[in-house]
Amino acid sequence: MLFSNQGKTIRRLSFFFVENLLIFLCVLIAVAGRFFFQGIDPFAYNLLYYKAFIIAAIFQVSFYYNDLYAIRLVNQPREWSIKFIQSLATAAILLAVVYYLFPSMIIGRGIFLITLALLPLAVIGWRLSYDRLSRMGPLRDRVLIIGSGQLARKIGSEILKNHRASYDVIGFIDEDPNKVGESVVNPKIIGDYAALSGIVSRRNINRVIVALPDRRGKLPVDSLLQCKFQGTMIHDGVNFYERLVGKIIVENLKPSWFIFSSGFNQFRLTRITKRLLDVVIASLALLMSVPLFLVIAPLIRWNSHGPVFFRQERVGEDGRVFTLIKFRSMRVDAEAETGPVWAQHQDDRTTAVGRFLRKSRMDELPQLINVLKGDMSFVGPRPERPFFVEQLHKEIPYYSLRHEVKPGITGWAQIKYSYGATKEDALEKLQYDLFYIKHLSLWLDLAIIFETIKVVLLGRGSR
Repeated sequence: MLFSNQGKTIRRLSFFFVENLLIFLCVLIAVAGRFFFQGIDPFAYNLLYYKAFIIAAIFQVSFYYNDLYAIRLVNQPREWSIKFIQSLATAAILLAVVYYLFPSMIIGRGIFLITLALLPLAVIGWRLSYDRLSRMGPLRDRVLIIGSGQLARKIGSEILKNHRASYDVIGFIDEDPNKVGESVVNPKIIGDYAALSGIVSRRNINRVIVALPDRRGKLPVDSLLQCKFQGTMIHDGVNFYERLVGKIIVENLKPSWFIFSSGFNQFRLTRITKRLLDVVIASLALLMSVPLFLVIAPLIRWNSHGPVFFRQERVGEDGRVFTLIKFRSMRVDAEAETGPVWAQHQDDRTTAVGRFLRKSRMDELPQLINVLKGDMSFVGPRPERPFFVEQLHKEIPYYSLRHEVKPGITGWAQIKYSYGATKEDALEKLQYDLFYIKHLSLWLDLAIIFETIKVVLLGRGSR
């Protein structure tokens, strides 16, 4: 199992395609069962394979948008069951739309009902089997973590919480032999530096993660070299955590890490392609949004006095200040007494129409104009106000690095973290933003756009 996003992607795609095949087979079995006793060749059924593929694809889209690829059946069976039923209903509605638009794709009512009866057996059986298979020892990497500080605890906690299917934390190693036996996050400290190579050999360790805040004069170099030459993979803790969680932990991170780290390469072709994608998406989205503009504008004027659009200075690429455009969702005098403040949950400064616009994210639509002007990209770190940027720059290390790319309407931090309204939230979102900047690519942008559609449809993270 490769330690890379590629290895994780292959695993997820394999899971997805096996499930797709099972749903596809459910449709074929339903057709065979429906026509077998009538003496009709089921495989002569008109457009059978195309119909089966469409049904499988729509069910999986419904599973995705109901979070069935994020919730594990064995951990949360009740929630999973509720969302599975919701997915079946959503898929039925989507199929009705498809059949209305393309009548030739209609499948028989009896076939569909048989498919619905077979589907839970196939999906639940597959997921339980996959979970059991993934928990088998030989398929999991045995991990030993060097260190017992904050980074080591974060890595251990993250693996135990979300990645048990891939990794098995055997224990921790600490420089102080007197700490042996102490619990860190559940697995204990099982040895000191002198015992490292012996533990790796006896416990069949696949990976050693070096999670020390400061390695100077403390790293057990000889033992690590011995492990390395015996085939054990050695990982830097910051890099391991980055790929595990999808963010770069900046506490105690030195500038040299950014200098020598892979990534952070903004190739000219990538920037040109990204800009073309921005213009195409923004142009199409604006054209499709014209009817919404015609409805939203009078509603805002009717609900409260003041302009339809809200203009505010934000900090963009290279620290340049630009004017961001949104539909106005607050009273005109929202900050007359307080000055600049972050939006809060159920903010009483919002109007009735504004609350709906924020919940549905439709207040963001005018920012498409900023994208066309070149002030923003469709995907990137969210632009912040100069007042807050000045504060955060002083208090959060490397905060200015998020201005190395154009800000975006949506971004990696927006889909991975809830709405932020404190300095601590700003730090968390910065760590996701830095991950995005490091791994910036067209494929990552498309993945974020696809995930954003899901976030908007489910109404998450809005204020």
